[in-house]
Amino acid sequence: MNWFSTLSTADRLADAVKETGDRVRAAFAEVGFPDLVLAFVSPHYAGLQSAGLNSAGAHAAGRDIGKEIAADILAWTGARALIGCTGGGVIGGGVEIEGRPALSLTAARLGGVQVQTFHLSDADLPGGDDAPSAWHAALGVPGELAPQFILLPDPYSMRVDALLAGLDYAYPQSTKIGGLASGARGAGGHLLFRDDQCYSEGVVGVALSGRVALDAIVAQGCRPRGVDHRITKCRGNALLELDGKPAVEVFEEFYRELSESEQLLAQRHQLFLGLASSAFLEKPDQGDFLIRNLIGVDAKSGALLIGAELRNGMTVRFHLRDAASSREDLAEALRAYRERRPSDAALQGALLFSCLGRGQGLYGVPDHDSRAFADSLAPVPLGGFFCNGEIGPVGDRTHVHGFTSSFGVFRAP
Repeated sequence: MNWFSTLSTADRLADAVKETGDRVRAAFAEVGFPDLVLAFVSPHYAGLQSAGLNSAGAHAAGRDIGKEIAADILAWTGARALIGCTGGGVIGGGVEIEGRPALSLTAARLGGVQVQTFHLSDADLPGGDDAPSAWHAALGVPGELAPQFILLPDPYSMRVDALLAGLDYAYPQSTKIGGLASGARGAGGHLLFRDDQCYSEGVVGVALSGRVALDAIVAQGCRPRGVDHRITKCRGNALLELDGKPAVEVFEEFYRELSESEQLLAQRHQLFLGLASSAFLEKPDQGDFLIRNLIGVDAKSGALLIGAELRNGMTVRFHLRDAASSREDLAEALRAYRERRPSDAALQGALLFSCLGRGQGLYGVPDHDSRAFADSLAPVPLGGFFCNGEIGPVGDRTHVHGFTSSFGVFRAP
């Protein structure tokens, strides 16, 4: 495998496409053309803004411009396949650009790997009772290939939880990573690229089958606080009892034990509930919790309302989030990956899908997560974008996360 990542902050999008395309072509000059390019484009370019990408509604003009962008990227790079989307910030060559015009291209030549791009509308998703074969047919990807997936959904038009649950069901051995397109203000405003086509709804993605391994690193940016509790009564997303006591009483006891600064974080809605990824974990570690919002308290029942469906018997723990917690959590996630990856596994390239709420707004400095990755693991080509939601596994299931950095690390199997 050969990987390369670059970006341009040229004022004109056409110049950015030419600049990055020339670099990609030069990087692969000795080995041929790349098999796959991932493109992430900021909606801050004047041409995209004038097409109405930052307004609600469907935008045929924007899609036409998107098709031109896709065709130009394929022409300049010589790539055989392309997926990509708009992003409120883009990442290329390990550099993070936020809130201004930029284009990122990450390219790969994948010997012995079958590359299959796809687009699905929400209406194309098989039903909850359909067999795995229905998903294989919808994507055109046989289950026996055990592919690795990169997914780029539109947040306004795709039931992403249903998509991920179906893919986990149909392809249980596959890793799924990605991010939700960002940068638009309403439905129809995002661009999704698939080869020489452009869409404003659904999901685009690529399935990689054969001699490629994809590892996921998910850093949710929180630190655990307090002790583990067991859910003893719940209804839907309403948490009624913990350890046989009213949940609101347990929460109040927990809150009183927080420091003044931690209470301030809680008041700023930086307090969350972590759900253990498996009922069989007696002592879950930090990375074993799926972080979900603590929405509020139901006035009638006194239940804590959580941003997830709950089950009796779940192990849970409260979590706090701030810049320091995010740094520590990322360092721990990278350290854990170093320990578990095969000792002879040379990393080839990586993708970073990071929340719009991270970056300079959280850390106060640019390129934080990209630099942490390079310093901890290896300075391999790294591209990606800032998302409306990040896709990656916790335990044996794939989820959409918030305030998260989800890395996809590619290596030879």
